Amino acid sequence: MQRVIVVKIGGSTLGSHDTTLEDLVLLQQKQLSVVVVHGGGQHISNWFSKMGIPTRFVDGLRVTDAEGLRVATAVLAGLVNKELVVAIQALGGRTIGLSGTDGNLLRARVKSRELGFVGEIVNVDATLLNLLIREGFMPVVAPICSGAVNSDMTLLNVNGDAVAGEIAAATSADKLVFLTDVDGIQDESGNTIPRLTAAEARNLLSSGTASGGMVPKVEACLRALTHVSEARIINGRVSHALLSEIANGVGGTTVVPD
Repeated sequence: MQRVIVVKIGGSTLGSHDTTLEDLVLLQQKQLSVVVVHGGGQHISNWFSKMGIPTRFVDGLRVTDAEGLRVATAVLAGLVNKELVVAIQALGGRTIGLSGTDGNLLRARVKSRELGFVGEIVNVDATLLNLLIREGFMPVVAPICSGAVNSDMTLLNVNGDAVAGEIAAATSADKLVFLTDVDGIQDESGNTIPRLTAAEARNLLSSGTASGGMVPKVEACLRALTHVSEARIINGRVSHALLSEIANGVGGTTVVPD
């Protein structure tokens, strides 16, 4: 069975001197099967600003109205996804960009009325992903999914962290890795917690110690751990962080099943 690693990357970890894409290609060349899930929140915020669309978050999730959904889809499934595909291929990687709508990969439902066209995943069909992995491609997945609103099928914007967790679970990945702009999950004193059980992670959520953008990451780790042996949250801004992670897994926060 092929060893699958799911990697979640975000705009905050992709700078001008970033090594993440280079690391992804090197891992592929080492015969590791990698599935990449990307965000693009800052890009969306920039376009929202240009178009006069207000940006508001609830529990780390962006509130998305109908106009905002169109912008988010264009930015995530279009601009960001294809820029990543081109960049990875330029480094010698074999990759295909897709969104959760392709091959019916991800089906979602509206998470709450307050969030608007924001979905939570209810079904994953990994057939297309598994086919691409077997053929030696690196899927790069944008977090746009299909879902029903008032019995009509539509697009839904789904948090990229949640998408990564669901895909890791559906593919029974070896490992789920979040590349972030912090050193890992922090305790109340601001110190990085090196290791957590699922129960301890749930306690961090209920106590509010894990807050803001860390909430969906921790929730995604918990979802993945139903089928994955460990999830990792590491600082993706460190040079060759991903290669180092696969080699020795030092630093950051490890979340494991109870």
